[in-house]
Amino acid sequence: MSMVVVGSVAYDGVETPHGKIDRMLGGACTYIALSASFFTQPKIVAVVGEDFAQEDTDLLLSRGIDLAGLERVPGKSFFWAGKYSPDMNDRETLVTELNVFADFDPKLPDSYKSAPYLLLGNIQPGLQKSVRAQMNQPIRLVGGDTMNYWIADFRAQLLETIAEWDFLLINDSEARMLSGETNLKKAAAKIMDMGPNTLVIKRGEYGAILWRREGHFMVPGYLLEDVFDPTGAGDCFAGGFMGYLAGQGVDLKSDSVDHNEIRKAVIYGSVMGSFCCERFGVDRFRTLTRSEIDGRFEEFKEFTSF
Repeated sequence: MSMVVVGSVAYDGVETPHGKIDRMLGGACTYIALSASFFTQPKIVAVVGEDFAQEDTDLLLSRGIDLAGLERVPGKSFFWAGKYSPDMNDRETLVTELNVFADFDPKLPDSYKSAPYLLLGNIQPGLQKSVRAQMNQPIRLVGGDTMNYWIADFRAQLLETIAEWDFLLINDSEARMLSGETNLKKAAAKIMDMGPNTLVIKRGEYGAILWRREGHFMVPGYLLEDVFDPTGAGDCFAGGFMGYLAGQGVDLKSDSVDHNEIRKAVIYGSVMGSFCCERFGVDRFRTLTRSEIDGRFEEFKEFTSF
């Protein structure tokens, strides 16, 4: 089943111990959609400027991504540049130029409004809420991402927004900040009381934890020999997670939901995040195949069974 993805399509400049790229395709919406495209058909809602290259449009189209909601306006596309620490666990933002993204007001094409799945990328909570309101009812599954800035400065608006969500994906520091709890188990319980019935706490190289009322499930990170660029790995996790659920037609609100399917979604999210790190930017997705994805999924099954 198709899914709508809302967020940024941008250009990034990145420096890691493996090299430096001055300008490459990026943005949360881009990473999510490319990752999800191996499981379902994403429909993106984003804005770009006149500088958005045809070759980047062609890449998105080659993965079957619907671009009817990609708005093109005069000006430059969102640009971000950063430098990673030697161990790549920290990064310094060097440049943030919102450009046309500063006035982003997402509008769904009519052809998107009946999609059963909606993933809201890391944008202002009020915009996330407005997109949710544009979708036809009922919607099978809605959720998304947020960050410390929105938690700290837009808390009331964020709480109104996630109250309507089925799932939330955040990292461990954001979970503690949102809940006010240092213990992750207590933090998860508080966040699920805010609305989402499903919570995924991303822990970078240490994996992820899936939380639901009936319990939790932990998946380790995939050990790579070389991490070229972790930019977008969290978004690729989100794309793999939601993409798999959409491809299988899973409804997290259903009393008969197969919990093993949700666990598989978390593992596929981890798989997609690991592939993202193997090259700079989105380059790994130019050659990645579904057989490689399923092969790595089987590796996860093997090294976590006992």
